[in-house]
Amino acid sequence: MGRTITALEAQKRNKDRVNVYLDGEFAFGLALMEAAHLHKGQVLSDDDIADLRARDEVTRAVDRAINLLARRPYSTTEIRRNLIKHDIDNAVIDAALERLVNLGYVDDRAFAEFWVENRDRFRPRGPRALRYELRQKGVAPDIIDSVLQDLDAGDAAYRVAQGKLSRWRGLTEDDFRKKMMAFLGRRGFDYDVIRDVVERVMAELENEQPDYFALEHTEE
Repeated sequence: MGRTITALEAQKRNKDRVNVYLDGEFAFGLALMEAAHLHKGQVLSDDDIADLRARDEVTRAVDRAINLLARRPYSTTEIRRNLIKHDIDNAVIDAALERLVNLGYVDDRAFAEFWVENRDRFRPRGPRALRYELRQKGVAPDIIDSVLQDLDAGDAAYRVAQGKLSRWRGLTEDDFRKKMMAFLGRRGFDYDVIRDVVERVMAELENEQPDYFALEHTEE
């Protein structure tokens, strides 16, 4: 035996959702698009009601994810973690993510490209650091490899090094080399890149700013 729709009312706080009343009582809310095929007097079976509620759970999960994506791109894993924190069922999350992927809202490769480009523009990192960050975001290894293959690590390391020059003026060449190599290492650059960049920067300083380095300490 089914239940009869006795009213369909737009929600006061969200005009994109509709309250569904069955047999004179509020039963559940639905997205406007989901409620479009319903009408007053329609009889819904228990299976119909369960299906509508299940689809609405997916829609609400999708809406929550879209609100998150409005801030910046997110990886599939990041979105899953966020939805899990809101106690959303795994089956609902799976369905929501499938819909988001089909709609083009979620794309791990596009996310990885965004992440690397953003880092390179505002706070360059070496391949080791970027690989670690993307793994933490749940990006697949093959996508990480593909995105990082075009990264110019030498150029990124050189730009990072330039940001320290005003602060380290007055160091001896030996102290400068040690500090710069350690700093670039913490930023995730490989040894070969670090070595080449440090030598390049020091040669430029010697040519352009002869008084940049302090004299080496000598024993009498």
